[in-house]
Amino acid sequence: QVQLVEPGGGLVQAGSSLRLTCAASGRTFSSYAMGWFRQAPGKEREFVAAISRSGGSTYFADSVKGRFTISRDNAKNTVYLQMNSLKPEDTAVYYCAARRAQAMGVDPRLNDYWGQGTQVTVSS
Repeated sequence: QVQLVEPGGGLVQAGSSLRLTCAASGRTFSSYAMGWFRQAPGKEREFVAAISRSGGSTYFADSVKGRFTISRDNAKNTVYLQMNSLKPEDTAVYYCAARRAQAMGVDPRLNDYWGQGTQVTVSS
């Protein structure tokens, strides 16, 4: 069993930066690929970024490539999403996800655990 908690989020202006944090419980954090998804009102949940179990590989949606980075600290059971050059279209509820596999794909249905979500609002 893994529990994911995502403090952070908030209201920021376009062009600014924000870092999301996801803290995981349990002793097997390094067994899970981790990732971030987001869901805007009236839209389906979509893939944002993912990182492999060791942290050696990262993947990004085209819409955030070059602006967002993802990292993890297995000693602290934590994964981070650094978001730079934020745009109003980045506004959504952001969810942390865990999948017991080497890597995480873009299909949210394949993930094993989810955080409760945190709101990110980018004003123009």
